[in-house]
Amino acid sequence: MGTINNNTSALTLGGCALGWLHEQHGPERAQKIADEAIENAINQGVNIIDVAPSYGEAEVRLNPWIQKVRNQIFLAEKTMERTKKGAFDELNRSLERLGTSMFDLYQFHAVSTMEELEQIFGKNGAIEAFREAQETGLIKYIGITGHSDMRVIMKALDLFDDFSTILIPVYVAAMTNPHPTNDFRPLLQVAQERNIGITAIKAISRGRWSLAKKYGTWYQPLEDQKMIDEAVWYTLSQEGVSTYSLPCDLRLWPFVFDSVKRYHELEHPEQEAIIKRAKNSNYKPLFPE
Repeated sequence: MGTINNNTSALTLGGCALGWLHEQHGPERAQKIADEAIENAINQGVNIIDVAPSYGEAEVRLNPWIQKVRNQIFLAEKTMERTKKGAFDELNRSLERLGTSMFDLYQFHAVSTMEELEQIFGKNGAIEAFREAQETGLIKYIGITGHSDMRVIMKALDLFDDFSTILIPVYVAAMTNPHPTNDFRPLLQVAQERNIGITAIKAISRGRWSLAKKYGTWYQPLEDQKMIDEAVWYTLSQEGVSTYSLPCDLRLWPFVFDSVKRYHELEHPEQEAIIKRAKNSNYKPLFPE
């Protein structure tokens, strides 16, 4: 699999899909399934792993592989803690669970409100732990992720000049009804101006679940290969997007790998045609509700 930005693989191994395998298969079978998925991703050229403590047992499933490939991959971790002590304690737990001495990237995870930003950047906020960890070599870069309101992430970029990455939904369904909450385009522009890397998520979302939930994804995913192709190619064609994090269900990974193997950057008219087809197929933004 090729790269779309320097040495960054077009896909990121999202740990979310590994986190709850034990609930379906038991711990031993879960590790075997995780091993097969991780090995396949690495063999296909994936060189970024993104994980979080909130992803069930994902850190445990990844641990054996971190020992094998740590020098070959860019390891990104996240925290939902907003205080200095909480973030520092969770950072150290994650380092221990993954069996590594440092993270290439540590991120404020799923920041959704302005109040969270106030806590993160206030007295004894999590930013203090991030800064100390960076100064002592426990983390290299600082990032932020947001799922629900792009305005909050834009405000975060105003408050802090040293973000190296942002992780946000960049997906065609959002463009069927752009709104300040879901419109990723202003963020992409600012990120490019400031040389901030962008990890895209939710590329294959067609909207919130309207049927019985059959995948581990928070959203209802596309299932047809042609529709997945268009959605993935649309996301990877957005200027500034460095990589797309694989969805939270291993059953969807083969479709995405197949799509990326045949990826070509879409011209603007092609992108507009995909948005039109998405509207006609009743794709819906995830936010606002």
